[in-house]
Amino acid sequence: DEGRSRPGRRSAGLGDSAPSVARWLGDIREYFPSSVVQVMQKDAIERLDLTRLLLEPEMLDAVEPDVHLVGTLLSLNRVLPDRARESARAVVRTVVRDLERRLAQKTRSAVGGALDRSARVLRPRRLADVDWERTIRANLRHYLPEHGTLVPERLIGYGRRQQAVKRDVVLAIDQSGSMAASVVYASVFGAVLASMRSLRTSLVVFDTNVVDLTDQLHDPVEVLFGTQLGGGTDINRAIAYCQGLVTRPNDTIMVLISDLYEGGIRDEMLRRVATLTAAGVQVVVLLALSDEGAPAYDHDNAAALAAMGVPAFACTPDAFPELMAAAIERRDLKEWSERNTS
Repeated sequence: DEGRSRPGRRSAGLGDSAPSVARWLGDIREYFPSSVVQVMQKDAIERLDLTRLLLEPEMLDAVEPDVHLVGTLLSLNRVLPDRARESARAVVRTVVRDLERRLAQKTRSAVGGALDRSARVLRPRRLADVDWERTIRANLRHYLPEHGTLVPERLIGYGRRQQAVKRDVVLAIDQSGSMAASVVYASVFGAVLASMRSLRTSLVVFDTNVVDLTDQLHDPVEVLFGTQLGGGTDINRAIAYCQGLVTRPNDTIMVLISDLYEGGIRDEMLRRVATLTAAGVQVVVLLALSDEGAPAYDHDNAAALAAMGVPAFACTPDAFPELMAAAIERRDLKEWSERNTS
């Protein structure tokens, strides 16, 4: 291509532009708050077509790390020169750590609480299995003050502790260019969920091919550098792969994060989702997992999924922990989405 046939010219252009742009980025970081800098930086990269300048390490040292920048760097992943790769990793690592600080504890708390609640046993067979503290709280309205007595109409037992892994979670992430922010957030959430011993978490990313990154979940930075943004989309192939990961359908939650533009076999994709739900898998479809709301998406596919009881909606990162809690407890996700998303 043109960039490869004239490498000298391309290199000279970047070298001439990068120092002045880097100085400008450094200046705005000095004089404006971080939230303003991120907006200005994103606007400059998009409007002035500065993406290729990010291949220069001095640019990466000057930019304000944020989710949008990480998405841009991931789109350049395969062409990053060695001299810029470590700077790019440092930017991604900074953003990932910030997101983990913001979201990890909230996720563990919401998901852990839902797992505990779902494990409780109603009508325990033996008195030794009764959780008296929760039983009393659940029956306070049956207190008889004239007798000084509480009548426990409903007994709540301790959860079954013998099963260490209570749920299987499968995250399937569309690598389309429009899904960049969702890829970043989903990778962080995947790592947090994988750190919980009561969950067995798998993570796959897909375009027209499917890549299983489960073995990288110990480090979300490695997950992100294992992705390749852009390209076509074969949702059917991704779901087919995920079907092979399901061994306990009644205890499995599959989260498909995609704008639903299908380049594969649409009818087969819908049949696979129907098969999964009929088997007991809790299927969740997110049009986006970001703070930006729903992107452009395939309304026909979203409507077809909704007709089979699988609503498709956008979810913010702050709401995702509660969404997972709702899925674990098998609450009505259509009702949840209407109440918790705009």
